[in-house]
Amino acid sequence: MSTMDTAAASSTGRDETVLVALLLAFAGGYIDAYTWIIHGVMANAQTANLVLLWVYGSIGNWTKALHFVPPILAFAAGILVAAWLRRATGARASAIATLIEILLLVAIAILHNRLPDLAGTLGISFVAAIQNAVFTRVEGVLYSSVMITGNMRQAIEGLFAAASGDGALRPPGIFATLCVTFGLGAAVGAFATKQIPNLALGLPVIALLVVLLRCEIASDEASL
Repeated sequence: MSTMDTAAASSTGRDETVLVALLLAFAGGYIDAYTWIIHGVMANAQTANLVLLWVYGSIGNWTKALHFVPPILAFAAGILVAAWLRRATGARASAIATLIEILLLVAIAILHNRLPDLAGTLGISFVAAIQNAVFTRVEGVLYSSVMITGNMRQAIEGLFAAASGDGALRPPGIFATLCVTFGLGAAVGAFATKQIPNLALGLPVIALLVVLLRCEIASDEASL
């Protein structure tokens, strides 16, 4: 590894490491599958929710159309909370955001049988928004842990650059792995939701606990 590569690696925060990004991508795919199977909406992909809102609205089926409004509003609220967290807590934003995600997922799992729409649709979209807005970089490069469109573009462009001799294979490899991990999370989430619906949210909570540990270490190092 060159001196430049070593310096870049050392300057990458622990909340921007590949491990953290992969854990978040797994959780992102998992909870998207969970909310689609249980509630028929997407927790992460608000594009899909908005398209379905207008598709059903255009044919006058407002009952189905309005079904997609709550997750969009919850996602917007989560973005606002994440923006406030970054401003108010600085380097600790990632750790605090992850703790909020964990607590909300635990609460959703507990409340799901009594308040399924409120807990599931609103709560999980809120969680996804916070994760999307707080964790924005892997090894200093912009990415998304809750959808793969941008990551797929980065992977394809990076592979083209590497094949042309203008780039390294590591960045597109990371983005391709993120896409695969997101899909794996969706597959595991779909299976677990159907087999053990009352315990299904346990796996993303475990993944987020590891992320929280990594972020806490990063916060402690930043405060030294």
